[in-house]
Amino acid sequence: MELTSTSFLVLLIVATALAMLAALLLWNRVPGPGWLRWPARVLMIGLCQLTAICGTATWINQSYGLYASWDDLLGTGAGQQAGDMTGPPVGRARFTAAGDGALGSYFRGSHSKLAGQVTVLTPPEYDAPGAQRTRFPVLMLLHGHPGTPRTWIDLGGMPGALNALVRQGAAHPFILVVPEIDPGGVNTDCSNTPQRRTADWLVQDVPDLVARNFRTLPAPGGWGLMGVSTGAFCAAKLPLQYPKAFRAGAALDPDPLTGDPEVLADPGLRERNSPVWLVEHTKNADTGLFLATSAQDKDSPPQQLADFAAAAAGSGVRVRTLVRPAGGHNFQTWTGMYPDALGWLSTEITAPRAR
Repeated sequence: MELTSTSFLVLLIVATALAMLAALLLWNRVPGPGWLRWPARVLMIGLCQLTAICGTATWINQSYGLYASWDDLLGTGAGQQAGDMTGPPVGRARFTAAGDGALGSYFRGSHSKLAGQVTVLTPPEYDAPGAQRTRFPVLMLLHGHPGTPRTWIDLGGMPGALNALVRQGAAHPFILVVPEIDPGGVNTDCSNTPQRRTADWLVQDVPDLVARNFRTLPAPGGWGLMGVSTGAFCAAKLPLQYPKAFRAGAALDPDPLTGDPEVLADPGLRERNSPVWLVEHTKNADTGLFLATSAQDKDSPPQQLADFAAAAAGSGVRVRTLVRPAGGHNFQTWTGMYPDALGWLSTEITAPRAR
């Protein structure tokens, strides 16, 4: 059972309730002399506390994405070297049902030589009668680090949140693609480094796999990104760095847009992969960026959005910013940004159309 799954949290809640009920029912029924009954009662109290603490810790972990998996929590996932990663190539990779209407595939990219999981969620319109000749735009959802693609479903309410906006006429349908942004558990801020070509994984390998298996619109006009936290940094960076792959990106509470020294220690590499440097060196690009945060978010302060917008002036990049008055660095805040972000993305990225 996955550490971040809803079923695991529910299991802990049920275990806590059962432990409390057992303590109430058995408190005066423990057999034996007093010296034996009291240790048994202490054990019952300890069991109630242990299950309650585990349940609370799991809820906090799901809210803030502190640990992405059991390996991450226990420190047993050291991360695979790119050359050691195995999986079928794009041509042999197959999508299978992954639960909640999602389709999943594990494959090894031919460009990056990285291997990872990709989850795809098609909109209801994709399988509607008469839609067999309709191609759909793609929105790639990028999770944070630590984090997993599954958080977009378990915590982010996808695809239900998007479908509700489509029914309201506030957004158009997208094929949602949720890849690992850190194959092997190594974070590079979605950048190519001498050791790992994570940008190639996201910009070439994942799009190749999806375009081969689904009715997608061509890039860049039919492709965009939306990310949270570290994924938001990537959603702001990749359209600037690879304008032939993505038309637009929505960044919800992005990490520092100048780059993170703890992720990319080399100053030159970090600078060249930062959205601020990229937008300052972009001229007349047909690229749109939506950046959002809250006034209370210390991890993604509003000032950096203002600084980025100023840096983008004269570049040709279309920038829209949103600062909500309250909210933390979590999915409760990010889901509140969906209507603005997805509505804006629907104006930047081509709507579904028949071929």
